[in-house]
Amino acid sequence: MALIGRRNTLSIVRAAAPGLYLNGGELGEVLLPGRYIPPNLKPGDRLDVFVYLDSEDRLVATTETPKAQVGEFAYLKVISVNSKIGAFLDWGLAKDLLLPFREHDGPVRPGQWVTVFIFLDETSRRIVATARLQRHLGKSETTYADRQPVDLLVVNRTPLGYTAIVNHDRLGLLYHDKLANPLAVGERVKGFVRTVRPNGKLDLSLDAAGYKRVAPLREQIVAALEQNGGQLPFNDNSSPAAIREKFACSKNAFKLALGSLYKARRIRFEAPGIQLLDNSTYTPGESPKPVALKKASPA
Repeated sequence: MALIGRRNTLSIVRAAAPGLYLNGGELGEVLLPGRYIPPNLKPGDRLDVFVYLDSEDRLVATTETPKAQVGEFAYLKVISVNSKIGAFLDWGLAKDLLLPFREHDGPVRPGQWVTVFIFLDETSRRIVATARLQRHLGKSETTYADRQPVDLLVVNRTPLGYTAIVNHDRLGLLYHDKLANPLAVGERVKGFVRTVRPNGKLDLSLDAAGYKRVAPLREQIVAALEQNGGQLPFNDNSSPAAIREKFACSKNAFKLALGSLYKARRIRFEAPGIQLLDNSTYTPGESPKPVALKKASPA
């Protein structure tokens, strides 16, 4: 059965003047208007479409992709405010998304951005938004594990860090001291669960926690040294932004990798930067020698 407010893969039932009618199961036939019909259709083709109610409350499909679906959180722009029913949000479809007054968490105005949850009104079958997020957060039992990859939506900046919605499910916290660069409210990022607290709350990170990230990062640093004549202008004092731009990791992870390479006598610290060492013939009591590499060619 087709689900309202979600993407569905539906088969073609028949063609008519308004467009194609698709098999919506228990919902009946769903119209795909002619302007959305893709070219080069073949008999028996199934179409990936988003199903919703149009401005006249008719069940229709579109090949357009909304910015979020029913059951998801999104950061959306207010297009207009109707003094009788509520605000309308841009969610990427021709028909704007209604944020009814009863679902406001404070006054909104055109041009403002709001974080909302999208749900289906079971009575009207209309898709609407709510800014009252707590009703839809953390309802299920915590099933997250340390180091689990997650999708994050940044919703607030606090003195400790950034509050983010994890997998459209519950809140977690990204600490300022674990970030290389500031984040923006509404930004979607890939992250990891750093710690699952006894109360179910999640501490988050943008890097895989601990030494799981160190091994591949060590190899990445050594490869960069080899490509740059055995030297790099990076060390413990490099800026978080420069480290993330070069190695796509946090400063904390970079320092862990450098420490591991230093203990293994693969690098030494210069002023500034690091030097790659050759420890293949190292014997205790001797100092490894710098690797003899050609200077990198100018770009």
